[in-house]
Amino acid sequence: MSGSETQVPKRGPAAGFEETVKDFWRSRPVRPVAGLKFAGVAAGIGYRYGIDPTVVRVALVAATVFGGFGVFVYLLGWLFLPQEGDPVSAFESLIGRGRASSSPAFAVMLLILLFPGLTWTLSGGWMTDGTGLIGFALMAVALYLLHRNRGQFNRPTMPAPAYPTAAFSMASAASTSTATEGGWDPLAADPSAWDLPNASPSGGLPPRTPPPPSAPPAPRGRKSKIGAATFGIAVLVAGVGTVLGLDGQAWFTPQHVVGLTLGVVGIGLVAGSFVRGGRGLIGLAVPLAVVGMALTTVPFENFSVKGGVGDLTATPVQASEVLPEYHRSAGNIDLDLTKLPAGASVSTKVSNGAGNSTVLVPAGAEVKVFCETGAGEVDCLGQSRSGVGEDAVDFTAQGTNGQKITVKVENGVGNVEVRRG
Repeated sequence: MSGSETQVPKRGPAAGFEETVKDFWRSRPVRPVAGLKFAGVAAGIGYRYGIDPTVVRVALVAATVFGGFGVFVYLLGWLFLPQEGDPVSAFESLIGRGRASSSPAFAVMLLILLFPGLTWTLSGGWMTDGTGLIGFALMAVALYLLHRNRGQFNRPTMPAPAYPTAAFSMASAASTSTATEGGWDPLAADPSAWDLPNASPSGGLPPRTPPPPSAPPAPRGRKSKIGAATFGIAVLVAGVGTVLGLDGQAWFTPQHVVGLTLGVVGIGLVAGSFVRGGRGLIGLAVPLAVVGMALTTVPFENFSVKGGVGDLTATPVQASEVLPEYHRSAGNIDLDLTKLPAGASVSTKVSNGAGNSTVLVPAGAEVKVFCETGAGEVDCLGQSRSGVGEDAVDFTAQGTNGQKITVKVENGVGNVEVRRG
């Protein structure tokens, strides 16, 4: 048996957890020097197990946004996965197990960066609700299953030694010497002038063998249907969640609906990595991740899709004409209460998903006002707020003409203004 052969352990139900983990370390992915985006961690994992590196990158970004462990896991891979051409990783080189292309100072810097990365993860609130631990466990399980089912493919080989191997042997020397002595011509005659019987057309040289035929192209495998199936399930989940939200189910907010849909797409990507399918889901996962990140970082509690779309203008002249609520999903709302008769007492609410809301109140009325917006500017009877997720304005302004007006203005995105007319 040649010493360059690589023994691959048997894969299957008989392979235990400990053996799989040890074999993963012995044949762990190698960070390539070409085709990488940053440090080559995602590319190394993708090439090692025969999956698209973009799937690994999307998983790491999603783990960073929704679990906080993505950056920490990437730093671990940078530190413990060897670079292409290196026999050991940066950490092993640091502890004297071999030599790597990265310097010991760089390995120390990666070790230092692990601590703020872990601290940022633990302080982000993901550990208290279990999201971070669940995300980390899912990533570890996915990597374990990948190695258990696809660990026999693309196993890395050790780099070639720096010194050349000896190609000299006594047998080759003897055969060369014998051939030289047997072919010596004491007359120094030109071999092309020899007239020998049954001379070979090739002049005594061995006949040329035709090149071997090229291997036929590998047959194309059946196209996986996991992408279409996952897309259909994702659309179904998004539709059902939206309908339940419109029906008044408080849990099915836009954030939760997007999160459920992204979870379905993520399961499809992981399943597709085993059957070489579902690459088209990446185009759906990336925008969903961006929308999910925006919905979780910007407070959209007041955003709703129950109202209509377009501008709304109302100028009631009697207290009975004032509606309990003026609502729009998207558009501007302008409510003028200055035409109400003296002594009238009214209460109303203005709710706007995306757009500006403006309310005019009588100059001498007593006004109890509540103004809030998720992102935008608030200017309510002289009190102002500006930014994202700012505190609401809630106070009572005294009046002189006996009118009492209670108005509550809630915006998802947009400016809120309440002023005297």
